[in-house]
Amino acid sequence: MTESGRNVPRRPVHFGPDAIEAHGAGLPGPAEIVEIAHQTAAVLVGTGRAVHDPTVTGRLVALVDELGLSTVADLWAARPARSLPGTLWRLYALREWVRRQPIEASREYAAGMRFTDVAHAVAGVAEPPGPDEVRALADEILTGVFSGDLAVALERAAAFSAVIAAGRAELAHDRDATDPASAGALTTTAAAMQRTGNDLIASAALWRAGELD
Repeated sequence: MTESGRNVPRRPVHFGPDAIEAHGAGLPGPAEIVEIAHQTAAVLVGTGRAVHDPTVTGRLVALVDELGLSTVADLWAARPARSLPGTLWRLYALREWVRRQPIEASREYAAGMRFTDVAHAVAGVAEPPGPDEVRALADEILTGVFSGDLAVALERAAAFSAVIAAGRAELAHDRDATDPASAGALTTTAAAMQRTGNDLIASAALWRAGELD
């Protein structure tokens, strides 16, 4: 079964304790860990895009709510940013940050949107961008991964990241004279968020080329 030239797995890959036990009762080696990361990412996206079921999509969007962020991190966080598991990790981590700190996310977004008109338009956050609006966007982005144009979803996430990065930079500038430590931390995280946006843009291009694995 294929979708736009990509293979869609027919059944899930099992990677829990039972599967490890069946392969010799030992921990997986480095090569197996890499394989598990890429297989689980491919199965998740392939299954979600093949099913066309809003209930399934909703569960996939809320994957971290069920498994926990640390479990998802163990699966995917170590993979390159411009790979399918690395991209999924960034999307879920972004959603989890917004879900846990919606007031902070909305404040940073509001601070950056006036400097990033194009990115704000691409992200598509409803105005004014309050906590509910940024939470809704985070869910919309992941929904698009499974039931829309995945590349567009990544571009929206990248645009959101760019606005947040600009907002952090602006807030850092405001605090520079009175709280240089806080300003420095914001500048560092702004740069990290900008890198995340750049990686998501690159991943969108790789997906369109059929090369995001």
